[in-house]
Amino acid sequence: MTDTRRPFTNPLALAVLVLLYERPMHPYEMATTMRERGKEQSIRLNYGSLYTVIEQLLRANFIAVRETVREGKRPEKTIYALTPSGEAEMLEWMRELVSSPAKEYPQFEAALSLLPVLPPEEVVQLLEIRLGLLKKTIEGFDENDRICREMQLPRLFSLETEYYKALTLAEYEYTKGLLSDIRRDSCGLRSGWTKLREEHLAAKKGAHRNQRKDEDERKRDE
Repeated sequence: MTDTRRPFTNPLALAVLVLLYERPMHPYEMATTMRERGKEQSIRLNYGSLYTVIEQLLRANFIAVRETVREGKRPEKTIYALTPSGEAEMLEWMRELVSSPAKEYPQFEAALSLLPVLPPEEVVQLLEIRLGLLKKTIEGFDENDRICREMQLPRLFSLETEYYKALTLAEYEYTKGLLSDIRRDSCGLRSGWTKLREEHLAAKKGAHRNQRKDEDERKRDE
């Protein structure tokens, strides 16, 4: 598993270190380079968080100010460079991420863990919507593959898209199977779910009734 004692966990910090491993850059160039390469599809990027990460890396001595330049009347640009300790951190962090599986917390997984709060009839409809959206995403992969072929882009530079495609296909198949199991009440999934909700709603109704009774008794005693 990944080492939680690592000073940084934000992938954007790692991206900054990798970019500066290529060459010194100023923040705008970092953001532009990431967007040109489509990295914002894999790493959440906005200027506010980018500048925050840069300040944190500076304090950790993983990067340093290389120089400050000004072009005409434009604002000054601070160019940053990778330090030896920053390069060591980057390489160790990359080795850790590639070699060690880490428990992640996808939102869909969180929703599945809390699914009993919704009735199975509604979940059927919601899963149908999800399948439709996943199907559109999957159809978009073909267009992306075509563009990569036309650009003759080496596979090395589209591995993150390949990985996302595999995850999306797996989620599509899982969702389709789950929807089928709910519809046909596989292993009593739907009937047991319905019974559980009925018992919960009955208990909740009884608790409300008792609460109103207690409130009425208190009012009479006042």
